[in-house]
Amino acid sequence: MLVSIPKSLKRFGAAVCCAAVLAGAAACGTSDATDAKSGSGSGASASSSTSGYDVSGVKKDASIAALLPDSVTKDGKFTVGMDTSYAPAEFLAEDGKTPVGYDVDLVKAMANIFGLKADPVTANFDSIIPSVGSKYDIGVSSFTVTNERLDSVDFVTFYKAGSTWVTKKGNPEKVDTSDLCGKKIAVQTGTTQEEAVAKISKQCKADGKQPVDVLSSKLQTDVTTNVVTGKAVAFYADTPVAGYAISQTGDQLATLGDDEGVAPEGAAIKKGDSATDEAVQKALQKLMDDGTYEKILKHWGAEGGAVTKAEINPKVDD
Repeated sequence: MLVSIPKSLKRFGAAVCCAAVLAGAAACGTSDATDAKSGSGSGASASSSTSGYDVSGVKKDASIAALLPDSVTKDGKFTVGMDTSYAPAEFLAEDGKTPVGYDVDLVKAMANIFGLKADPVTANFDSIIPSVGSKYDIGVSSFTVTNERLDSVDFVTFYKAGSTWVTKKGNPEKVDTSDLCGKKIAVQTGTTQEEAVAKISKQCKADGKQPVDVLSSKLQTDVTTNVVTGKAVAFYADTPVAGYAISQTGDQLATLGDDEGVAPEGAAIKKGDSATDEAVQKALQKLMDDGTYEKILKHWGAEGGAVTKAEINPKVDD
């Protein structure tokens, strides 16, 4: 490797392509969110099963609900910003409008504990953190916890993930992750994967080689499509995203090398909003302790990233 990849886990997103992509087309379902319209029009595609885990059995916990400030509870909704192009964490169902995924189910379960109505809102990934505390009560979108992000928001962690390189099956372009100079690599805009590939490119130039041709897209679905259609030779994404993308593209893709770095992911909360921090932490811990959390992850095949403790602003290595 020309430059070490930061241990801080790269943002995990889920990349899925729909049947049209499998047939060679480049578009999937569309999103109806205003923020998402600045993308290419490819929303998250439908998975083979987009029925969420039934969280109706999760009831209000008055002691936890009482922790939330009026700024969150006054409208009766728990409004959460999400980039719904990241299956199986957060994506859109077959109707192209309904958010589904394990993050969505966890948000619904938390809302039940708070006695509020869950309101997941589709947005571009890089617009969510700046809008937490104003447009959204919190952000839940496979956010890797990094020291840079901790300067802007608080985090309550509830998952862990690594990052994975993905190429076309058989690696026809002979991509070598130890030497990516001159290669076109697809990443999602605003992610730590994008930052990591940019660092690799910078090192290439310092070594007198061709820089990496970084192909950034607003939506992870477009990132995946760029590799399926040959516009890029590889993409870099969170491990659960990579596995889901491979399964949803008819095994046209395959992982390359070993998974890299594992880091916590969490819910983003307005910096200094200790009341919401505590409420979200206690709600998530309750879901972990009563088994609901694990059942949700197993429903989506994502239990590999399960943790046993929800933490507020943990120390992380960048």
